Amino acid sequence: MDTISDMRELGGADAYLAKCPSRTVLDVLGSKWTVLVLPTLAGGPVRFGELRRRLDGITQKSLTQALRNLERDGLLVRTVYPTIPPRVEYGLTDLGRDAAVLLESLREWAEAHMQEILTARTAYAERPAPAPATAPTPTSAPAPVGA
Repeated sequence: MDTISDMRELGGADAYLAKCPSRTVLDVLGSKWTVLVLPTLAGGPVRFGELRRRLDGITQKSLTQALRNLERDGLLVRTVYPTIPPRVEYGLTDLGRDAAVLLESLREWAEAHMQEILTARTAYAERPAPAPATAPTPTSAPAPVGA
């Protein structure tokens, strides 16, 4: 049975296929800032400045781009209040709340296993470099042709 054609026939998604649109979703969800933005918004709407202060190290440009991508994909909603100066808040949609639960678990896992990962990285960096590959040497010379 050909599983790939079965998925296509059923109209399903299969992120293992190069042209599957779900890969674009994974690109957005796999972004470093998305992993942190969505769970930050899980507690309720937040203003841009609050988000920027919470996400240490993010630039204004990166945060703006992340928020636009998340709004485009229906994961958050941007609300502009008619005040002077204008007040803008970002909040999760139902879809965004579902994704935030997954991403919060990922963040928690990363924090819980951070030391193990750092130890593995150190061990990897300290291991001896592999010996260069050499061409195999023939054990005996081949018999001459026509001999």
